[in-house]
Amino acid sequence: MKNIRIIRNIIKALSSHQDAAAVEVLERLGTNSDEDEIRRLTSKALVARNTHESLSLVILEKGKGINDMSTSVAMSTINELLALKDKSEAMKILSDTEELHSEEEIRDTARSVKTLMLFS
Repeated sequence: MKNIRIIRNIIKALSSHQDAAAVEVLERLGTNSDEDEIRRLTSKALVARNTHESLSLVILEKGKGINDMSTSVAMSTINELLALKDKSEAMKILSDTEELHSEEEIRDTARSVKTLMLFS
């Protein structure tokens, strides 16, 4: 599909853009898409940025990243987190989420992903 290739290129460009506004664009357009493939690509780009803002989005937000309703999006995001070379920021956010988030489901998911990351 030609459109997916164009969208993939746009997401890739946004992921490498240093401006924090790129995270906002990825959130508004990518993580809110109706298409699983676009949400998966967006989550991958956000994890690759490996910043507090981008990782918080894929870890903390209900319906996005590791908490996506699509299993393929959630698992893809988890795999990207596991593949990070520097996991320190992700681990900090997961720990804070596990301890402080108001929703039990999100705390449980953070706990599970944190455990996977400890053993990866």
